[in-house]
Parts: sequence; C-alpha cells; structure tokens
Amino acid sequence: MDSVPQSTQMMALGVLLVLSGLFSMAETAMMACNRFRLKAAARAGSRGAQRALDLLAQTDKLLGVILLFNNLINAAAATLTGVLAIDLFGEGELALGLGTIVVTFLILVFSEITPKVIGAGYANSLAPVVAFVLAPLLRLFYPVVWTVNLFVSALLKITRLQPTRQEENQTLSADELRALMTESGHFIPAAHRRILINLFELEDVTVEDVMTPRNQIEAIDLEQPLEAIQEQIATAHHGRVPVFEGDLDRVLGVLPQRRVVSALSAGELDKDEIRGLLTRPYFVPSATPLYSQLQFFQENRQRMALVVNEYGEVEGLLTLEDIIEEIVGKFTTGQPGQVDALNWTDGSVIVDGGRSLRELNAKLGLSLPLEGPKTLNGLLLEHLQDIPESGLSVRIGQVAMEILHTEDRMVRSVRIFQPQAQPE
Repeated sequence: MDSVPQSTQMMALGVLLVLSGLFSMAETAMMACNRFRLKAAARAGSRGAQRALDLLAQTDKLLGVILLFNNLINAAAATLTGVLAIDLFGEGELALGLGTIVVTFLILVFSEITPKVIGAGYANSLAPVVAFVLAPLLRLFYPVVWTVNLFVSALLKITRLQPTRQEENQTLSADELRALMTESGHFIPAAHRRILINLFELEDVTVEDVMTPRNQIEAIDLEQPLEAIQEQIATAHHGRVPVFEGDLDRVLGVLPQRRVVSALSAGELDKDEIRGLLTRPYFVPSATPLYSQLQFFQENRQRMALVVNEYGEVEGLLTLEDIIEEIVGKFTTGQPGQVDALNWTDGSVIVDGGRSLRELNAKLGLSLPLEGPKTLNGLLLEHLQDIPESGLSVRIGQVAMEILHTEDRMVRSVRIFQPQAQPE
C-alpha cells in the first residue's frame, strides 16, 4: 500500500463509501416499498416490479446478498482508512484512534444514514430499479449466500426465533384494510372511500340497526273497509306493501303494487282478490348481520323482509334499498315530506324521535350509546324510565337534549344541542 499514492487511496475510499451507500439504499428501498403497488405495476407489465417481487419472496437471500457486499465494502473502507491514517500521522494509537473515528463518521453519513433516508423516501421508485442489479448478484453469489443463510437458519432454530412465513406477513386483516382505506388520501375519492369503509362495517351492523321500525311500516289491514283499503293502495309510497289482518303480527303476505294497478283502475278490486295477489312473506331475525342478510336477499331472490324478534313478533321492515343506502349513503327520502338533512343551526338541531342513533352519531358527530335501544325515542325512554313531558331537558353523556313534543307514549321531536369541544 505504501507504493500507492495517497490521492489514489482517497479516491478508492470514496468509491467504497459510495458503493456501500448504494447497497444501503437498495436494502432500505426493497424493505420499505409498497408491495401492493409493486403487484399492481407487475400486472401492468413492469419487469422491474416483477423482479423486485421475486426478490422479496426470498427475503433471507435478498438480505444475505446485500449485507454480504455491504460488510465487505465497509471492512475494506475501514482497512483503507487505517492505512491512510498511518501514512498521514505515522504508526501509533493516536493514528488508529483517529482513523476509527473518521471511518465511522464517513460510513454513518455517506454509507448509512443519507442513503437509507433516500431509499425510504423513494422506495417505490427505487425498488424496481435496484432489482435489476440485485437479481444477477444473487444468482452469481448464490452459493456464498446459501452457506451464510445455513448458519443463520441453524442459529434461529436453536434460539426458537423462526420468523413468520412471508405469505402471512403480506396478509391484511379487516382492521388493516379499513385503516388503509381511511388513510388513502387523494388516491381514492372521498365518496368511494366512504363506500369501501361502509362495506367493512356491514359485519358489525344488524338488520335491527337499519330497519324501518314497526310503527313506521306502511301496511294494509284487511279488517278495514274496502274503500279505505283501495284508497291506501292507490296512495301507497312503496312498491311492496305488507298485508295483515287485525294485528301486524298476523301478516298474510306482501302485496306487489303493480299487480293491483289494473284491477284497481277497473274498480274490480275486493278483499278476496287482494288475498289472491299476495306473495309469501319473508321473515328474518333481528340480530342477523347486514352483510349476511344481503347474501340472503340474493340467494332467495327477495327485496323485502319483515324483521321479527325471538318471540316471532314483527319489529320492523327491511328492504334491499335500506342495505344499499347503508353502503352508498341516503339517496331517497322514503316518503314525501320526510326530511333527512341533519345540520347544526345556531348550535342545535331538531330531530324526530324515531331517528336512528347510528345515523345521529354519524351525521352529527355524537357519541350516543348504541348497545341498547336503536332510536332516540327508545334511548330517552330507557334513560328516564318514564314517558317524559314536553319541555324536559336531559343530558346523556356529553349530549344535552330538550324534549319538544311527546305524543302517543312516544317522544316525537327533540332539540339536540351541539356538544362543546373538550379542552385538551
């Protein structure tokens, strides 16, 4: 080494540091890249992305070839720095100590920290590029890498620290997928993001959460006079109407509106003809998960179901449109005159007592409890253990409310006051 000029030695040291930095950058880029984005690029025909995926499928060998060259280069750089220190300052402990400090600083800055920051910041762009270099190196030095990994595998087996299989590491749970959708930012439009998140939440929602309550079901009682029944059919807001006799728990069937239009217009519709036009009612338990019910609708070719409790009593009505609205959001008001908008006005909002607690929480940012009753009226009755009078004020959690109108043993309208932000 004494015959080699110091300028050449310094140039060689610089080359070694750059090469070490390139391998550090490659390691970080390969480990930090988005594998799902690589898969999408590979399906689109990117050869670099496919090579990167092939390398990531054998992480132990990928790390083996990178660290093999990285450590060889760093060792060579340390040796060369020691030689330079002796040439400049002579032999002695001071020269060796100074050389150690210098080479440590150079490796940290130029071979480790800076390249790794660049690799992490541009991982998705760099991974397909560096794969073209790492793949041939791995094939060329495979025997050396295999030998080193043999000792590594033995050590891991002795210490019982066997890593999880690569396929399991790449599998995302439902919560991880939900978080991925939430944090997708501008890559997915907000409306599409809400739909995807709502799909994940279908398993946590039951038909009882979104059904039309029993007291709001539009149904026909055959014990009414024929004129009243005909008028109700003519003014019905829905295409399918349940028909019962005396009590809603005695459902006879479902009347498709289009079947009775011609008979009604001809004035020939009587109760016996109505019975003959009925289709078989479809019942579902109230605790059925909404996603399962969507599948049941598809398998049974149904669009409407009557929701029953454990005693067989009708609790409400669910339609296919209710499930679709739960996924994509409200797109219909159901009945003319029904107001769906929920917006704070001067720090409060007036809502119907039959409003769903889930809907109020979602649209107003509230935290009303969902474990018990499903409607605001039910929550107030359970909380007060009595039928309240108009003008009564109550606070449930952080939400203050004023009962505006009570009728027929139900809370009809409530003013909800906007909760104040809690100081941190």
